[in-house]
Amino acid sequence: MWMADTPVALLRAHAKHAPWNARGLAAHATALVDAAGLRPTNASARATLSARAIRFYVAHGLIDHPEGKGTAATYHYRHLLQLLAIKIRQREGQTLETIKVELRDVSGDHLERRVAQALAPALGAGADNAVAHDDDAQATWRRVAVADGIELHVRDDSVGRHANAITAMREAVRASLGREDIR
Repeated sequence: MWMADTPVALLRAHAKHAPWNARGLAAHATALVDAAGLRPTNASARATLSARAIRFYVAHGLIDHPEGKGTAATYHYRHLLQLLAIKIRQREGQTLETIKVELRDVSGDHLERRVAQALAPALGAGADNAVAHDDDAQATWRRVAVADGIELHVRDDSVGRHANAITAMREAVRASLGREDIR
C-alpha cells in the first residue's frame, strides 16, 4: 500500500477543505461519519450535527476553541478530528463525559490515527486524488434524485462516488428535510 493510500493520508486530504464555519464543519463531519456506515446506538448519537452542537462541544471542553468569535469563528483540521472522534465514540455507545476524558490526554497523531481507522471504509481509495483534482474540467458527474426538486451531484472520482456513500448522503438530506428547524 502506498503511503498516499493509507487511511491517515486519505483523512488528511480533508484538511484541504478547512477552514470551516461551524455549519460547514458539522456538514463535513456528518458526511464522513454517515458514509462510514457507523450505526448510532442511542438518540444522542443519531442527532444530526449542527452549529449549535459544535458550540456546545466547545463550551464543554470537548473541542478546542475556534479562531475568532461569533459568526467569524473558524474551525480547522484538528477541530474536524475532535468532532469526528466525538461522533464515532457516541455511535459506539460512549457518554460525552467518557469521551471528554479520553480526548483530554490524546495526542494529535493518535487522534488522527484513531479517527482514520474508524472511518477507513468511508475514506475510500482515491479520496486524496479526488480532492487534488477539484478543478478538473473533464470530470464526470452523477445526478442523484433526493426528493421532488432536490438532487445531489456527485463527481465520479470523488470519495462519495460509491453506492453506500451516495445512499448515506441521500438519506441524510432526506432526514434533514423533515426537520422543523431548517424549513
